Amino acid sequence: MKSSAFVSQSIGGVVKSAFIASLLISCTPALAQAPLPTPVPPPSTSSPAFDAAELDRVLSPIALYPDPLLAQVLAAATFPMDIPDAARWADEHHNLTGQGLTEAIAADRLPWDPSVQALLPFPSVLEMMASAMPWTQEIGDAFLAQRDAVMDAVQRLRQKAQSSGYLRTNGRVTVSTGPYVEILPVDPGFICVPYYDPYIILGGPPTDVVGVAYGCGFGVRIGVWFGPWGWGSTRFLWATHGFIVNNAPWGRVWGNRGNYMHPYPGVPRYPGPRLPDRHVPVPRTPAERAAPRAGRMPTETHGGGGRSAGGRGRR
Repeated sequence: MKSSAFVSQSIGGVVKSAFIASLLISCTPALAQAPLPTPVPPPSTSSPAFDAAELDRVLSPIALYPDPLLAQVLAAATFPMDIPDAARWADEHHNLTGQGLTEAIAADRLPWDPSVQALLPFPSVLEMMASAMPWTQEIGDAFLAQRDAVMDAVQRLRQKAQSSGYLRTNGRVTVSTGPYVEILPVDPGFICVPYYDPYIILGGPPTDVVGVAYGCGFGVRIGVWFGPWGWGSTRFLWATHGFIVNNAPWGRVWGNRGNYMHPYPGVPRYPGPRLPDRHVPVPRTPAERAAPRAGRMPTETHGGGGRSAGGRGRR
């Protein structure tokens, strides 16, 4: 992991419990939340078994994402080998949005699973996943082998954040009050990427101040163009541990991970290797990379990508 790729966030106070201490040991500050957990890779051949504390460690950086984004991250993490190349492509095409981005995806005949392609409008999220691959693989392995336990851990972490007063409805997300904590976008077409520190959110003292530790200043507008990748039709059924992706039950588990193909009728699948890009690569500038990590909108400096109203960087 390249720690220089991320921006640190100062943490004050005293560690309150062994669980919170585990979140801080050998951590790397990360996009939208700091710090990332220290990965403990499970066996790669036999079905992994994570206990509750391990699942809390693995999931704490993403558990408070809005349900639609969390769902896409969990699905994509089950294809870890696709993540680094997808992150690079998303970075180099970050100035494209909406129809322009979907046309570039089609033109380049991208070979990655559609669940990974669904995150291409979020180069900062893919960057986070690609720069911490052992952790990303843990997420995917846990979701493949222990989906019910993963969903229970997400609820456990959300309930803790909510009971402490840090997780509340704001201008970007609506937070339900139970029995299951759902985090849904106020505007279904605008998906915020929260910036939060798991130490403060999950282990700090209770607060009456809203928005101090859980920020939703950065987000991406997802239009109808990304419907084929499951945006608008992917959700959790928390009460029954159901997981719906692109309006179909997700059937990928540890035992069939080598051959299961989830239905994405509107997304062509292409074999690798990937064709050369048909667009001039336009990597993000350091300032554009830093803005999402700090929970704020970037200022597009390249132009030509439709990032004004309805694009990635504006509402």
